[in-house]
Amino acid sequence: MTFSLLGRCARTGQIGAAGATSDIGVGARIQHIAAGVGAVLTQHRTDPRLGPRGVALLRSGCPAAETVAALVASTPHQAWRQLAALDAEGRTAHHHGAQVKPERGDAHGRDCVAIGNILSSSAVPAAMVRAFEADPDAPLGDRLLAALGAGEAAGGEHGPVISAVLEIHGDQDFALADLRVDRAADPIAELAGLWRDYAPKIDEFILRATDPDRALGGASGSVVPTGPAA
Repeated sequence: MTFSLLGRCARTGQIGAAGATSDIGVGARIQHIAAGVGAVLTQHRTDPRLGPRGVALLRSGCPAAETVAALVASTPHQAWRQLAALDAEGRTAHHHGAQVKPERGDAHGRDCVAIGNILSSSAVPAAMVRAFEADPDAPLGDRLLAALGAGEAAGGEHGPVISAVLEIHGDQDFALADLRVDRAADPIAELAGLWRDYAPKIDEFILRATDPDRALGGASGSVVPTGPAA
């Protein structure tokens, strides 16, 4: 009952994830990302413990395929797990356990991998990958949301989704964006609206963390910030 995608921007090195599900609070469970390292998805009978374990494997130098294989080997409940990994070089891998409910699917593309379970069609992940690959020069957040929208347009789940997530990491040790709609009638549309409002502020939020004297409302106090301080 979840469809999601991991993606990397080859130009900037940014890595991100987008996903949606018919359960509440998807963004609290499925995506695990580290800047310059890679990302892991864990879903179906979700075990969030596998995410940090996978990121640690990627950080140690394991490529995506070895990371997924090690995660599968490390859990006694691998039959219930659906996993995907993306490493810093853009390589990808996935796992569907034997108990993952249909329709299930996966698709791999350049710098991306999509997986889904309890889908209306096994073709949903391929639609997501095509949308992600369509404009490689676009901002990563735009590409991830295009993939999520394409998955929904291709049929998404059997039932309506109620939560969605978009998370992006760049060259900082904190997320550039971590946007979540935990429960809504149209969470993907709401998430897209959040991204439109948030994206123009990312550079300012980075300055507030790394060089606050140059940020709006800095040392002189002569400029009033345009957005809420974080």
